[in-house]
Amino acid sequence: MNDDNIDPNNGSNESAQADKKRLPLPGMAGIALYMLAISVVIAIGVIGHHIPAVFLVASLLTACGSFGLLRQQRWGWALSLAATFLLMIYQFYVLMRLHHGVAGVMGALNLVLFLYLVRPEVIERLK
Repeated sequence: MNDDNIDPNNGSNESAQADKKRLPLPGMAGIALYMLAISVVIAIGVIGHHIPAVFLVASLLTACGSFGLLRQQRWGWALSLAATFLLMIYQFYVLMRLHHGVAGVMGALNLVLFLYLVRPEVIERLK
């Protein structure tokens, strides 16, 4: 019996790969933090009476999507995908209607985030 061919790191290498598979991609974590920040901004806007109270529902759904995306749940991905798409549409509407340049930048950012979320690498990480 020859012990030279036994790889002592084989067991730990497999567990490291399993742990790596469970972690969200850096982009997913960044999008989740972005969605959480958007949720807080909307909630502050509702509290300060700058945004109608009905947007509090959007804030709650965005926060839920953020936590679901961090946990790599399909429902969290779907909520985040819907939120980025709807925010993109709204921002481009504001750009065309009111000619606010910042809305165009935010709309472009949401477009990039939407396109990232529909990548096959992201979809295969979901449970």
